[in-house]
Amino acid sequence: MKGSVFLGLIMIILVSASCTTQHSVVTSVSRPGPHAVVYKTKADYSKYVPVTLSDDKTKIVSYPAPQDVYYQGKLATPEALAKGYLLDNRGVTPNSVFIKITYEDYAKMKDVPSLEELYKLIIDKSPFTEMYDLGNRSDFKEEKKEIDTLIKKHKLKNYKKLI
Repeated sequence: MKGSVFLGLIMIILVSASCTTQHSVVTSVSRPGPHAVVYKTKADYSKYVPVTLSDDKTKIVSYPAPQDVYYQGKLATPEALAKGYLLDNRGVTPNSVFIKITYEDYAKMKDVPSLEELYKLIIDKSPFTEMYDLGNRSDFKEEKKEIDTLIKKHKLKNYKKLI
């Protein structure tokens, strides 16, 4: 009898232990702020304003207001980096394209053209050859210098490849 009670207690403990599981929760903390996006294009579109297309590339889903083509008080043209890469200052994504209006001319506009007119101004619906998200820009103390070093040492592959 003692053996069966003891065995019963062991069974209860085992069943209870198997029902209790520990969950380890891994959370990723996302800090606010712009990301360092580095890209290459098929041609030099660096002076042209980017807009964002829908996934099927049939319509414009996002475009800047003329006052939004500035970054840190200057026109938001991308910064030239090593080996022909550019550092985005405007918020390009894999769905971005460039229109036939320069940052300088766009900034002077009082009214933005209609979506249909902007769509007709697209230079190339697939302008990018490569694009990487290097994480938060604030992670780089000397941004251009550090990113140029990553490029020269072929370290972009260690970051999130967007294209």
